[in-house]
Amino acid sequence: MSHFNTQAKLYAEYRPDYPAALFEFIAAEAPDHKLAWDCATGNGQAAIGLANHFERVIATDISGEQLAQAKPHQGVEYRVAPAERSGLANHCADAVTITQALHWLDMSRFYAEVQRVAKPNALFVATVYSDPVLDEPALDKILHHYNKVVVGPYWPPERKIVDEAYKNIPFPFREVETPSLTLERSWSLRELSGYLRSWSATVRYTKQNKVDPVLDFEAQMQSIWKDSGRKVRLHWPFTIRAGRVS
Repeated sequence: MSHFNTQAKLYAEYRPDYPAALFEFIAAEAPDHKLAWDCATGNGQAAIGLANHFERVIATDISGEQLAQAKPHQGVEYRVAPAERSGLANHCADAVTITQALHWLDMSRFYAEVQRVAKPNALFVATVYSDPVLDEPALDKILHHYNKVVVGPYWPPERKIVDEAYKNIPFPFREVETPSLTLERSWSLRELSGYLRSWSATVRYTKQNKVDPVLDFEAQMQSIWKDSGRKVRLHWPFTIRAGRVS
């Protein structure tokens, strides 16, 4: 089951993309650059970044709705497939990546698939970003309240793994030192609202209560934001875990 089928278009438009330095790190640590597998690719954000460094990228996702929003790229082949049954050949991938999705998976089954698909000494990379922070404290207070109080009860249980920044997940790979990278954007209120509507918790709240909680959020923000077209800096704590597949 995917938590993101219904908001696939919002996810494609408003989720932050990843810094180029992430893909430079992956390319530098991968044993070769023939094939990368990007699992749970969503709308292909990471897959396209990988395509700048690998001859071929296979990007899989269980959600056809998500893949329908992916940007075409000559170096990327999109496939509908579950993470645990990718359909890739044995020991074919020089790198396996999964961004902002590992917490949704049955990790033991997925890791078994990674071991099957990866070449010896291939690089495995999982990334996650946690709660966004606005640079302006008064605005950030409203955002925090929306996240933790308004839609907080509607987050799936797996959200706890995100809050822990993947510190406590099983990780059966030889750990590789990773760079400290920044994930940030400058957004208008409209863009921030679109991002909140892409959250699984917002979708669950809306379905259960028959009302869009972002409307009240926007009204509260507007009194401080003033010009809704004004850009405010937003950043996310960003974690990268990487390891060699033996």
